[in-house]
Amino acid sequence: MDQNSELFDLIILGAGPAGLSAGIYASRGKLKTLVLNEGAIGGQVTLTNEIANYPGVEITKGYSLVNIMKRQAKSFGCKIKSNIKVTGLELEGATKTIRVNGSDLYRAKSVILSPGGKPRMLNIPGENEYKGGGVSYCATCDGDFFTGKHVIVVGGGNSALEEAVTLTKFASKVTIVHQFDHFQAFKHAIEEINRNEKIEVILESELREITGEDNVRSVKLEHLPSGNISTIDVDGVFIFVGYIPNTELFKNIIDINKYGEMIVTPDMETNINGVFAAGDSIQKRYRQVTTAVADGTIAALAASEYIRNSS
Repeated sequence: MDQNSELFDLIILGAGPAGLSAGIYASRGKLKTLVLNEGAIGGQVTLTNEIANYPGVEITKGYSLVNIMKRQAKSFGCKIKSNIKVTGLELEGATKTIRVNGSDLYRAKSVILSPGGKPRMLNIPGENEYKGGGVSYCATCDGDFFTGKHVIVVGGGNSALEEAVTLTKFASKVTIVHQFDHFQAFKHAIEEINRNEKIEVILESELREITGEDNVRSVKLEHLPSGNISTIDVDGVFIFVGYIPNTELFKNIIDINKYGEMIVTPDMETNINGVFAAGDSIQKRYRQVTTAVADGTIAALAASEYIRNSS
């Protein structure tokens, strides 16, 4: 059958932990399932150097966990297409249509949206200019480029603190800069940085500018209570100040809150019948691999019930 006329039971947009979990449950439940992914399989979790709190799995790399999920989904018959570009959506009605790469059409009875997110930028002078030249959003990807050097980590959540510890494996010194007078991370993450002799902490401060020549050489730092500006010599800046949901494609289609997160019911259904959403792009408080997996599981089960009741 020509792919332009092929009808799937379920199409999943996004192949992070949420999308892959949905693919596992749906395909094992005998739904004809297709996962479409715009980038590399796995999403943000592939950038995580170490996962130690995934139940039933000993310490592992993010990409290793994702590869297992991918193999599981495929073993149950789930089709996965990556490195594509979604160029059109028609989600109303009994049959949903997704246009890919401008010409290919895929149709389904139900859709799960799990596009994940991307790192939030500081939007300060020098940030764009020195991307790839000392400014990074991934310690796992770029840490070894800073062996024996001084780097700054911006942020105060779990990701920032965990990545700071990862960077101490390479850098001679890691300075954490956070805008508040306390961290928002879990207690164990805070305790870990406090024990690490390579880590220095600067609170109540924000980066105002990143400067250099061919690469980053220094940053300008404002101490918020006093307004004093200081310059610190550094070789790299790692930014972990949250994420932006990849929901631009769904604006004016799916109900989205002021933070760009899709609004869903407890069954992960959006405002459109038969269209569900899961993972880091939905409105929720906690964002972990385990919560993404749970979202994908619920969305797949709810989509299965929707398809069954619509037949």
